[in-house]
Amino acid sequence: MVDESCVNTAINACVQAGRAVLEVYGKDRFDVSYKSDNSPLTVADTKSHGIISSYLRKTGIPVLSEEGRDIPYSERSTWKRLWIVDPLDGTKEFIKRNGEFTINIALVEDRKVVFGTIFIPARDTLYVGAKSHGSYRIDDPVLIERIANGKMANLKDIISSAVRLPDKSPLPGVVRVVGSRSHLTAEVEEFVRELKKTHKKVEFVQAGSSLKLCLVAEGNADLYPRLGPTMEWDIAAGHAIAENAGAQLLCHDTGAPLEYNKEDLLNPWFVVEGAAYRSREREV
Repeated sequence: MVDESCVNTAINACVQAGRAVLEVYGKDRFDVSYKSDNSPLTVADTKSHGIISSYLRKTGIPVLSEEGRDIPYSERSTWKRLWIVDPLDGTKEFIKRNGEFTINIALVEDRKVVFGTIFIPARDTLYVGAKSHGSYRIDDPVLIERIANGKMANLKDIISSAVRLPDKSPLPGVVRVVGSRSHLTAEVEEFVRELKKTHKKVEFVQAGSSLKLCLVAEGNADLYPRLGPTMEWDIAAGHAIAENAGAQLLCHDTGAPLEYNKEDLLNPWFVVEGAAYRSREREV
């Protein structure tokens, strides 16, 4: 069972950070700088990181994010529990103003993700997934407002008013594949071509940020092949939400479960299979 007091803090942090990001998003213009790897950075990233850090600091659990990527592994390897945070996932989508950006917070224990929450500020939609609890979506603006105001900060209360995932039915005879909007690779295109050889109809959908994992969790997508680079903070929260909705995330080359707080924070390629797809393939 996850520590619910810690989880409640993370959920509140996620929504509060999302609200701050949305304020920046609503401005006529905002400055964009670039990090050493040429990826973009905005004031929204910085504001979100500050808010999340102030909340999670209260839990006494160490935090791993892109800002802390230089923490020596000799120190990180002693962490049995840690938060993995992406204060603004999908900065490119944020800059394009297409709304497909998220706030991601995950809790990892013994290298396994046990909780994740994702907030989509532009849609006022919150996802939570927790071991032994399942995964849920909250898209009622009244409930989101209550969470933002601290009037509904308890996990049990939140999930009692939420939609349990998956909540979408599979399309008969159709395999729906979701891929990256900004990082589509030739390997993913080849994956889809191979899939079409064994399935009559394959639909391909593009989405930004951790929304892809949420789509699989909901049942709006069957497969998410990520055959390209990601970092741990890119997917940890979405992994928890997908997995606790019955999906499975496995390393592409080995079929092994993905672990976190590795010495190398770069993830191996992986494929996420939705609950309905896994059930359907077992029957074939």
